[in-house]
Amino acid sequence: SLYQYSRNLTGQVFLLLKNRLPALSPDTQALATAVLSQHDACLERFQLVLNQKITALRIRCHGDYHLGQVLYTGKDFFVIDFEGDPARSLNERRMKRSPLRDVAGMLQSFYYAVNVALDSEIKSGMSQPEHHHQIQQWAEFWYRWVSTTFVKAYLTTAIHDSFLPQTQQELEVLLNNYLIERAIHSLGRELTNRATHVNIPLRRILHVLEINPD
Repeated sequence: SLYQYSRNLTGQVFLLLKNRLPALSPDTQALATAVLSQHDACLERFQLVLNQKITALRIRCHGDYHLGQVLYTGKDFFVIDFEGDPARSLNERRMKRSPLRDVAGMLQSFYYAVNVALDSEIKSGMSQPEHHHQIQQWAEFWYRWVSTTFVKAYLTTAIHDSFLPQTQQELEVLLNNYLIERAIHSLGRELTNRATHVNIPLRRILHVLEINPD
């Protein structure tokens, strides 16, 4: 079911991207073309779950976990809006899933946060063209440092819980599956709702696949 859902999602979103390609800016078109060429690579990543024994239990998860759902009080953090992704049906939101899907959602939120800030710096002229490569490197460093810290803390806290995979390989297969799925899902959402941000999930897909768009 994991593979079928991801494959169907990829087919739908990539078809939408292909149809919207002429309406995108030249820079975004180049990114979109690079992503479209990775259709089979995405499916190959998803296929890894077919050969992996899944030991991790499924539970009811947040379903729409990102930075906007976490409030800081000054002393503690509170997670809000447990109704799940409003873009999904109620039946889909009630389904039990691996909580690693929420982990992937938060990692993507970190990616969005730093890339929205990066794009804003460049578009506003706050960053000179000769410095773009340098600040992109700092943005990547920030993302990797924050993401690693978050995942380590999550796994340390939940190490004795049965919903975590029993092996490192299973953990990597499941998390990578959800990382690509979340990126493709976000691409479909941006294409439908706000094309001005579509370049971020495009870059995210290539980022997860470890492909340099340049």
